[in-house]
Amino acid sequence: MARTSTYLNFPRNTEEAFNFYQSVFGGEFGNGGIARFGDIPVVEGMPPIAEADKNLVMHIELVITGGHILMATDAPETMGFKVNFGNNVHINLEPDTRVETKQLFDALSAGGKITMDLQDMFWGAYYGSCTDKYGVQWMFNCIEEASPDGLS
Repeated sequence: MARTSTYLNFPRNTEEAFNFYQSVFGGEFGNGGIARFGDIPVVEGMPPIAEADKNLVMHIELVITGGHILMATDAPETMGFKVNFGNNVHINLEPDTRVETKQLFDALSAGGKITMDLQDMFWGAYYGSCTDKYGVQWMFNCIEEASPDGLS
């Protein structure tokens, strides 16, 4: 089922922030709890995760008022991130199909900037991100598997 959520980036205090949000809204952290950078599988050609970053939050989510999903990650400078007010919030779209994901991605990135091309990711999603021509940041995360011909 398609859904939309808000994705937040924090400099190194995501867990602290989400413990606060959990105290306000209640509930449990979804999608298996807190995923950490140390959980990322080693991939040939990718630099290793610094020991100081392994316990940082790679992904966390919490359902808040009205069923809206709040998601977040730590975005440490050691991994090339620079969190500023304005680049710390994304609208995350989770379309049902790869075709719809590609259509939305192409439309929203037109005249803007692609920050990550759509591609298959290690967590099993077809993922990409862009900033539209108005400066709004979008993330796309589709869990539909690729067809054998790679078209859907």
